[in-house]
Amino acid sequence: MTEDKRNTPGELVKNTSKQASELLNKTADTANDMIKSVSGKGGLVGKVSDTSADFVKNVSNTGNKMVGKTVDTAGKAVKGASDKLFKKK
Repeated sequence: MTEDKRNTPGELVKNTSKQASELLNKTADTANDMIKSVSGKGGLVGKVSDTSADFVKNVSNTGNKMVGKTVDTAGKAVKGASDKLFKKK
């Protein structure tokens, strides 16, 4: 019997991380739009707001990728160890 990959703990962590990253990205965009609506889009404040929002989104996306890679690596290590430990001879 195979386990549905979407229901594994690793996939839960990856999906939660992805959703948190998307929420943070949308929040940064919304805050940026609000700042620019008050200060104007072409001014220095608007440009600094754009840069800050891009920085926050890039950090969030990088963190999300790292969580995915960590979960995948840990899952492979556990599977490899259990295969060696419980493998029938």
